[in-house]
Amino acid sequence: MTAFLSLGRYFFVIPFAVFGMFHLLKADDMAGMVPAYMPVKTVWVYLSGAGMIATAVSILLGKYDKLAAASLSIILLLFAVMIQAPGAMSGGDAARLSMINFLRDLSHAGAAMLYAANLAKDRSVIG
Repeated sequence: MTAFLSLGRYFFVIPFAVFGMFHLLKADDMAGMVPAYMPVKTVWVYLSGAGMIATAVSILLGKYDKLAAASLSIILLLFAVMIQAPGAMSGGDAARLSMINFLRDLSHAGAAMLYAANLAKDRSVIG
């Protein structure tokens, strides 16, 4: 059972590596999701994509993984509040999808917090 449960670390980070690649490869398409009040939308897409990939690598290698997971939780909470929440409150069919994405980002942020608090190996940057 322990071997099976240890796969959870990979199941947690592989999607973030893939999402990060999507951000880098489809930055122009994803820039449409960045709120209008934020300048230079494509830069935010590239930064968040690079951050997700760096987090995945960090957690897989076990180096600076606590810092990476804590940073990922902040990014995901910002996504939930700044991108998904306004759409979730707009009403209509689009609101349902935004609510699903809001709850997904919230649950992933919680998982990142749990990883940082309980499973992270490298506590050299943040104790």
